[in-house]
Amino acid sequence: QVQLVESGGGLAQAGGSLRLSCAASGSIDSIRTMGWYRQAPGKQRELVAIIGDGGATHYTDSVKGRFTISRDNAKNIVYLQMNSLKPDDTAVYYCSFRAWAVVAGFVDYWGKGTLVTVSS
Repeated sequence: QVQLVESGGGLAQAGGSLRLSCAASGSIDSIRTMGWYRQAPGKQRELVAIIGDGGATHYTDSVKGRFTISRDNAKNIVYLQMNSLKPDDTAVYYCSFRAWAVVAGFVDYWGKGTLVTVSS
């Protein structure tokens, strides 16, 4: 069974940086979109950034100019470089891949999350 595993979370101080990585433990055919989501305590899960198979990116307004999403298509890894971290960035970060299966259509895969804590 395919699993996504996030890494790189941890503790950072305001203004610092972290780099998150997410890799699939098994083969996934035709990955179209890779994304990062986050959920802070008491908050709804929100989209942070997505990157399409052609490299187009989208960021939520609160992270624009600070976070950068990238992908390694050969290795099926997605990264999230987080700079100028703020305490409001504290959340569990989840990666998600959307793939196309010839029979099932689009299939979404989710990681279990990695905690990012930003101190003031």
